[in-house]
Formats: sequence, C-alpha cells, structure tokens
Amino acid sequence: MIAVEQLARYVRLRATAGGLSTAASSTLGRLGRQGPQRLTALARSEGVSQPNMTQLITRMERAGLVRRVADDSDGRVVLVEATDSGLELFRARHAERSAALGHLIDRLSEPEQHAVKAALPALARVIRESQPAD
Repeated sequence: MIAVEQLARYVRLRATAGGLSTAASSTLGRLGRQGPQRLTALARSEGVSQPNMTQLITRMERAGLVRRVADDSDGRVVLVEATDSGLELFRARHAERSAALGHLIDRLSEPEQHAVKAALPALARVIRESQPAD
C-alpha cells in the first residue's frame, strides 16, 4: 500500500494554486464538495480541535476563501461556506490534481491504464461507503 501513499502525495503536491496549507486545502475541499457546515462539524470531520478549526477558518476568512453565515433553519447557528473565490480555488486545485493523475495514467501501458481506470471507481465507492455520515 506504499504505492497508494506515494500516489496521494504525488497528486496532492501537484495542487499548488493558492499556496494553501494541507489543512486549509482539505477544509476548502470539504466545503466545496459538501457545502456549508457548522464549525464543530468541520473540526470533527477534519480531525482537529474546535479552537484550531476556528483559527484556520479565521485565516481563510481573511484570505476571502470562506465566510460565516447564519443557518436559514436556525438563526442562532453559524455555518461556514466557501466564497466564490474559495470555490474557484477549490476547482483550480481539483483540476491540478486531476491533471497530475491523468499524467501518471498516460504513462502506463494500455492494459495498466484499463486496470487503473476500472479500479478507481470501485475504490471511490468503498471510500464513500466507509465514511461516517456527517
């Protein structure tokens, strides 16, 4: 499974748009994929303390990537959502990671390409099924 770790690292390091830290990139990615979330849910999902997530969100807010908004269903609750700039950066980083993975796949033989392209959707499904509901 070292190959999977190497692959993840290779692809992650090719996403350089915005110069985000790993934590900021992961948080922005979560907001881009899943939409607005409570700060406590973000902290839990990202495996960090609430104070650390609060500091990260404050830095991302200053950079114009996220904003805090009231929850429509409960005005007492504050949600964190990606701004248009944050979503644009999320999409740019996603494109960089996709291009890096595509570049690697293009260097494989045709049978290897077919094997990888068949395996990736199955791995994605297992990952989705293994994640706890937020």
